[in-house]
Order: sequence, then structure tokens, then C-alpha cells
Amino acid sequence: MKLSSLSFSDNESMPDRYAFGKIDTQSHVILADNFNPQFSWGEVPDGTRSFALICHDPDVPSKPDDVNQEGRTVPASLPRVDFFHWVLIDLDPELREIEEGSFSNGITPRGKGGPLAPNEARQGINDYTSWFAADRDMSGDYFGYDGPCPPWNDELLHRYVFTLYALDVPKLDVHGNFNGNDVLKAMQGHILAQDSLTGVYSLNPDLAPKQIGSTAAT
Repeated sequence: MKLSSLSFSDNESMPDRYAFGKIDTQSHVILADNFNPQFSWGEVPDGTRSFALICHDPDVPSKPDDVNQEGRTVPASLPRVDFFHWVLIDLDPELREIEEGSFSNGITPRGKGGPLAPNEARQGINDYTSWFAADRDMSGDYFGYDGPCPPWNDELLHRYVFTLYALDVPKLDVHGNFNGNDVLKAMQGHILAQDSLTGVYSLNPDLAPKQIGSTAAT
């Protein structure tokens, strides 16, 4: 199975159109357009009864002490953990494309609704749910896609890995406010094929100078 995108190339910079936050010269970060990227795929294996698409960032700091703190940086040597940005399941086996903006075309304070999604698919909560849990203005259940917003003082360029799975079941056995780990566990033994695309993104001007003031950096 082969996954491709018109929105960004594998292992290249993601335009900030697909991000939750973008670089601002005055305040470090401002909200971005938060469109979900476009994807298409082919060479689907026989017996596919549904697809799942997961996006995660494996480069999130394991400790928040230095995150977005003036006069400090998040060292590249700091151990990193996963952060899920999109958990999309039960996609129709005849589907071959996800259009740009079809699942997300802006930021919704307190999160988009779910788990029901367009075309009878389902979406789990992403990790902005826990990130904003203590924020009175932003706390809520963040279903579906919410794009990159890495620390603006992080020395490490973050990777955003989009993985499409072809599955031998029409629906995964997950319920309620399921998350990325729930889906990865439920898929065990049901994966016929998978393929990934990785975009990179940073809000650190030293790592992403071309993103300053741009809504379509590449």
C-alpha cells in the first residue's frame, strides 16, 4: 500500500496551513489555519474492510520545565514521548482520498466534537485534550485533527508521522473517548498493510526561518 499527499512531501516541512500554531515575530506563536492535510493511497491489499489513519509526534518533551519559557531552551538531548494529533478509524474500504480540510478547517476552543466523523467514520481524542486540561478557556475533549504546535524554544525539529492502516475488520473495537493507544491496541492482529508519510515542523525561528510570516512555507 502506498500513501501520498499533495500537502507536503515525505520528510519535508509541513506548511503552517496544517498547523495549530505558527511563528509570530512579536509573541512567538499565533494560531494557524489548522486544516487537515490531503492524502491519497493505492495498492490496497485484498480483504481490506476499513482503514485507520493516525498522526503522532514522537518528539514531544518528556518534561515541561523549559517549554515555552523565556531565556531557556528545550535541549535536543531531552528524552521524548509520543503526542497524538489525529486518530481516525472505520474509514470506508472503497475510500482512496481524504481531501484537505474535510475533517478540520480551523481551531475550535474546547475541541471539535466526536467520535462521529464525516462519511460514517469515527475519530478519537487527540492529546490536546490533556495538554489543555488545566486551561480554563481551552479545556475540553479534542476529537479529530489538530495540527502541530511544538514549543517555540525547542532545539529539536519535530516530526509528524501520518500512518495509514488497511484493516481486516469493518470497525475497531473501541468506544467512547478512545485515544491513539486504544486504537493501536485494538488493531493488533488486524493490520493487512500500512504506509507512512512524515512532515517536519518547528516554531523555533532558528530551525524554521522560512515559516516566519508565511502561511504556505515549504
